Amino acid sequence: MKIRAAMLTQSGGHMLPYEQSQPLTLPHLTLDPPGPGELLVRIDAAGLCHSDLSVINGDRPRPMPMVIGHEATGIVESLDEGCDGLTVGDRVVLAFLPACGHCPRCLAGEMWLCGPGTAANGRGTLLSGACRLHDDHGPVHHHLGISAFASHAVVDARSAVKVDSDIPAEIAALFGCAVLTGVGAVVNAGVLRPGENVVIHGLGGVGLSALLGARAAGAATILAIDPSAEKRAIAQELGAHACAPEEAAHLSNSLFAEGGADLVIETVGHAAVLRAAIASGRRGSRIVTVGLPHPDQMIDLPALTLVAEAKTLIGSYLGSCVPARDIPRFIALWKAGRLPVERLLTSVGPLDTINHLLDEMQAGRAIRQIVKP
Repeated sequence: MKIRAAMLTQSGGHMLPYEQSQPLTLPHLTLDPPGPGELLVRIDAAGLCHSDLSVINGDRPRPMPMVIGHEATGIVESLDEGCDGLTVGDRVVLAFLPACGHCPRCLAGEMWLCGPGTAANGRGTLLSGACRLHDDHGPVHHHLGISAFASHAVVDARSAVKVDSDIPAEIAALFGCAVLTGVGAVVNAGVLRPGENVVIHGLGGVGLSALLGARAAGAATILAIDPSAEKRAIAQELGAHACAPEEAAHLSNSLFAEGGADLVIETVGHAAVLRAAIASGRRGSRIVTVGLPHPDQMIDLPALTLVAEAKTLIGSYLGSCVPARDIPRFIALWKAGRLPVERLLTSVGPLDTINHLLDEMQAGRAIRQIVKP
């Protein structure tokens, strides 16, 4: 079938503003039918994430050409054999790491570290190794097994989680990345205990999701740090103290009896911010980092810190989540009014505006922008 999709042909080297340089074009591509264990999804809503921007600006090199987008929801239109539990007409949320279920990490319950899924994402293929997208010149790669900035996508069934059909599409899409990563960083990787204090570095979609998760999990005091006054204002409305990075040390000392928090969440993806995050934890604190820095960035810190201060540095991918388990329970929290993820929404618009939306994200003016292909 023919679909319309946002395709990237070159990673990096695009001039700002993107609305003028147009790194994403909107051609009509050929989408093959789903193979065994795969399904065809009509995309209803897709969220723009900083990880998409990182592919476009070259921070996260991927094979080209590629249809971008990895946070989405849609309706199953057809499926092949081996898609147990799914049927035509189901609403699904798409998660950006298909877990094979058979590798050592999957068998250990760490689906977010699935080796075959990670390898397929790096190759720009589905878990089967196939590319279902094509243009006149040959195969077009899949972004993290989804390629959601398109009218339709073929995905592995293990990338799809069935959810209730009455959830608005622009809300359901958020659970595929922002909410999984942010809330999961708090409750899965950080194992927040009620009454503990939390510091969050970065207030994009993932950072604000972490804030919502910390509040839902019973955090006592939350300090949210971001250069953007607008994002800090949202954090304050959601019950956190908020400040700019240069004010963080002073405010942390005044808020926390031990001068730092029990749990620190870093969402920015920059080595300097990670160093600041480590410093903002108390002795014996847990620091969870979910931001994806450029591969060339390195971090240095006093070697004595981890032992003498007994701090724990935890890397968390996909919020250390099992999507089939965690997406339904996070949606249940939203339905109960305890996880108001609608506060993440900056705008909802058509796919034609995608390059303008990249500029808004690059400038820090957006939290989560939703496109409806």
